[in-house]
Amino acid sequence: MEPSTRRQPKRPRPLATWALALTMALAATACQAQNPMPWRGGRQIPVGSPVVPAGVQRMADLPYGPNPAQRLDVYRPEGARHAPVLVMVHGGAWMFGSKSAAPVVDEKIDHWVRERGFVLVSVGYRLVPQVTVAEQAQDIAHALAAVQAQAPGWGGDPSRVVLMGHSAGAHLVALLSASPALAREGGARPWAATVALDSAALDTEALMQRRHMPMYDRAFGSDPAQWRAVSPMARLAPGGPPLLLVCSSVRRDDPCAQSRRLADAVRAQGGVAQVLPQPLPHGQINGLLGLPGPYTQAVDAFIDAHLTRP
Repeated sequence: MEPSTRRQPKRPRPLATWALALTMALAATACQAQNPMPWRGGRQIPVGSPVVPAGVQRMADLPYGPNPAQRLDVYRPEGARHAPVLVMVHGGAWMFGSKSAAPVVDEKIDHWVRERGFVLVSVGYRLVPQVTVAEQAQDIAHALAAVQAQAPGWGGDPSRVVLMGHSAGAHLVALLSASPALAREGGARPWAATVALDSAALDTEALMQRRHMPMYDRAFGSDPAQWRAVSPMARLAPGGPPLLLVCSSVRRDDPCAQSRRLADAVRAQGGVAQVLPQPLPHGQINGLLGLPGPYTQAVDAFIDAHLTRP
């Protein structure tokens, strides 16, 4: 949104309402107070403990960097060998979030680890304002490199890694996929595919030049050069992995329009990109993925197609 001096108080503010609803939904889904998520002003939102089914082993807080936030949680089937690896990057407006939040991992553990035999890695990373969004992308690149190096020890196959992220995490994984050089700078090798779950910041420059929520100002600042530096659309270069852009078709800020523009640009450069609109609110795009149904089947079909390609 525009600064408060420009707001029209008699008009509805659907984006602000949506942001509040998202925050409340994240808090409401947290059933057990553990590993609270930091939020601005020192406030903390409790998150639920992940549910680890029988036959799944959890290895928590494996470091990939010196900062306490640079940690990985690994969920692996007992006896895993040469398993595909799904790397999950949580959301939270670039300013909060937890790799162990139940909506981030529970259904993915049940579906991809227990049912399908994947290794799931949930990534923690440093948060704004302690670091910039560009530094967060570096964290994800370093985490991806660590996963590729360590996957054989977990029973995973480093040549079959899929990168997934939701919300702010979707922006970060889309950024690395659009600009493979950023991932290489962090030590990561090419990976099989990327799934971005409902980002409305894929064209960061355009976003920041129109009416937008205040959280984007806190994340991206006021410098147009910084907007370009973290914009998947602006940083787009050939050679990235196949990209699936899941978007909510019921959000008022229309993330599907940005998804289609980015997908068109990727295809124009000879890459592979698909858009998967879903009639779900933002939080459910993440929280319901892994449950039986056409949505999970469509994501599975994309992942499977690119895990098996030459």
